[in-house]
Amino acid sequence: MPSNEAALTRSVPAKINLGLHVLRPRPGDGNHDIETVLVRIGWADRLSGRPARELLLTCSDPALPTDEDNLCVAAARRLAEAFDVERGAALHLEKRVPYGAGLGGGSSDAAATLRLLAELWDLDAPPERLRALAAEIGADVPFFLQDAPAALATGRGTHLQPLRFPAEASAPYRLPFSLVVVVPEAHVSTAEAYRRVEPRATGRPDLAALVCSNDLARWRDELTNDFAPVAFEAHSEIEAARDLLTDAGAGYASLTGSGSAVFGLFEDAGAAEAATEAARRSGHRVHREPPAG
Repeated sequence: MPSNEAALTRSVPAKINLGLHVLRPRPGDGNHDIETVLVRIGWADRLSGRPARELLLTCSDPALPTDEDNLCVAAARRLAEAFDVERGAALHLEKRVPYGAGLGGGSSDAAATLRLLAELWDLDAPPERLRALAAEIGADVPFFLQDAPAALATGRGTHLQPLRFPAEASAPYRLPFSLVVVVPEAHVSTAEAYRRVEPRATGRPDLAALVCSNDLARWRDELTNDFAPVAFEAHSEIEAARDLLTDAGAGYASLTGSGSAVFGLFEDAGAAEAATEAARRSGHRVHREPPAG
């Protein structure tokens, strides 16, 4: 591979869930119907790729696999098979987003791999075909293929409706609050969380309308993540991290995905900065960003 051959690079953002309802088991496929609002955030990995004879992945984190157990490699293999590609690529993942924390880092890595390799291999890959491949890889992967910063996800999580303000049909939803994400040192098994959660399909609020209200008082009363009680019961440190954010002045704090990450939304930037420092002093990994512009 020529050393002067420029690499393609992609920023690979994480996400948080605003509300997450587990509605019912899906007969036949072992999954569940859910509804949740997914919001892209600024915490991001970085993926780069160059032409190569074979498909190779390196990663900045030696704890992560670099074979088919890594979603980047799984995505690359599926794309190559779908489009009869015989070329390879040298991929490098700079891992910054904590994995296994409910932030969608692996899914976002897979989506970035599909987009990067479609360009690197000069594929005529219609968006709908990439979305179908993404859904085969994982439920959150299609969200990261789309450009909308937020979406209502239903079904398995793969049916997406970009979230927009009702009064401004062309304006995509963006978080108007300072965000602090805290990741305790705890591991939550998603499979175990689904085994322990109690599905409920009735008596649910309209998630899209509730989120678009930006009413934090309503959010505290109505915007729930069904996995939160399960995670808090199994891991007291996750609940303590949520309480740290609330005590620091978060107008709303909750679990993202099935955990272990929690997040707080702040109307006051100073309180968000103080919460960030308090979380770091407690030994947690932390990300803070201002309101979306």
